[in-house]
Amino acid sequence: MPRVTLEQAYPGIAFRPRTRNWWAWLTRVPPECVHLETEQGWMAALVPDTLYLRGKAARRSLTQRPEVSLCRACLVGVLEGELAAYAGRVVAFEPDVDSFSQYFFVAGPDFDAAGLLPEVAVAIEQRLRQPNEPCGECSLPATWLWLSREEVASLDEIGAITAAPGRRLCPTHGAATLCRALKLSGEANLFYVNLPYGEAGAYVWI
Repeated sequence: MPRVTLEQAYPGIAFRPRTRNWWAWLTRVPPECVHLETEQGWMAALVPDTLYLRGKAARRSLTQRPEVSLCRACLVGVLEGELAAYAGRVVAFEPDVDSFSQYFFVAGPDFDAAGLLPEVAVAIEQRLRQPNEPCGECSLPATWLWLSREEVASLDEIGAITAAPGRRLCPTHGAATLCRALKLSGEANLFYVNLPYGEAGAYVWI
């Protein structure tokens, strides 16, 4: 599996030298963006090409981009471009920005292995199979369904997942909506964020 350098994976982001030296490598400290030296109230571990299946890391991309720790601005900069370029279908649940610690994408074939309850998986799969509609913000086809916290407060609400109207969005406006939600959180320490893979799936939070 080909490895990608920091510069190739995250162009335009500067990383702290002390998190790129041999000691950081030996102690498995991921590279940190330079902003975390002075801004530590909001940070996230981006593990772009990995899904954790019941606690075990599983690669989900032909490339292997390195794990990094990013401030909110750097994370949003990476996410917005990656999400807008993703051609698959997405059901995205708005996270509880006051208490979430992980926000990650799970493709449909991995729902069970990732620990989603069968009834939750069925409800999400039904929404993913719904026919395309125009984006609510433009005339492009909507491949995203954004479900707000007001509509679906948690994954336990099976009926709400099935019936909530949500917002139908194109990839560009879906990416912008997800990133806007992250910007609303005052402080956060996210242990795990990844990027989309496969043909369709869901962004869920813990």
